[in-house]
Amino acid sequence: MPPRSTPTERQRRLGEELRRMRIAAGMTTEYAAGLLGVPRTNVPNMESGRSGISPERVRTLADNYGCTDHAFVMALAAMAGSREKGWWESYRGQLRDGFMDIAELEWHATRLRIAVTVHMPGLLQTEEHARAVFGAVFPPLAPADIDLRTAHRMDRQQVLDRAEPPALDVILHEAALRMEFGGPKVARRQLDHLLRMSERDSVTVRVIPFKAGGFPGAGQSVVYAEAAVPRLDTVELDSTHGPEFIDTEAQLGKYRAQLDAATAVALGAGASRDFIRTLADDL
Repeated sequence: MPPRSTPTERQRRLGEELRRMRIAAGMTTEYAAGLLGVPRTNVPNMESGRSGISPERVRTLADNYGCTDHAFVMALAAMAGSREKGWWESYRGQLRDGFMDIAELEWHATRLRIAVTVHMPGLLQTEEHARAVFGAVFPPLAPADIDLRTAHRMDRQQVLDRAEPPALDVILHEAALRMEFGGPKVARRQLDHLLRMSERDSVTVRVIPFKAGGFPGAGQSVVYAEAAVPRLDTVELDSTHGPEFIDTEAQLGKYRAQLDAATAVALGAGASRDFIRTLADDL
């Protein structure tokens, strides 16, 4: 099978973890190729996510690299064995790859921690709110593109309707609650939807009011996706040019601490619901 031209973020991450493991063990690509009985050139393709690898080969490499973190190795093997196509693949070729990577990240997360200042999290947006957000993109999107992006955003939300959804912990700044995308009526319905979602057992919404002042990460929108083991956690940052994914140990620690500090500043879940109801009643 020829190498993939554009591996997904999840495929890239699996390969990157194998590369890190090999380098930490002080092994060469020639050594890895010999273990697997493949040409040396196959190893860089596997470590970049451009070629697949079986769970058995993941375990073979881990054993010979001296990795003793059994849970980590099992999680990597599970990633290698996950070959089914997700619902997001139906959008591939129609939207940028980053849209698929975000959906795949959310689907495989065990917990999602999100902190936003201006926008509602996509997983908690109503369709009309999402449509208004995409309608404000510059340069303007064609109506068909707005329809496509809105449909993808709504499809992403099915992860919350699974029998065992990931826990969703959201920190919302008051600014995001007061943004009237689509006008007051749309904004009111969005706040009502947010309140309903916050009542779910798997969803927690906390608000940081203006009066709380500054807080860590105030200028960023952060999604922290927890995986089966902490070493495979991922941070996704939004930007005008698309998502940026971060997975180094030092950076993950930084964003965990940042989210913990922001949570400490935010209102509790009950007080946050009362806060949102008050804003909704004013619309």
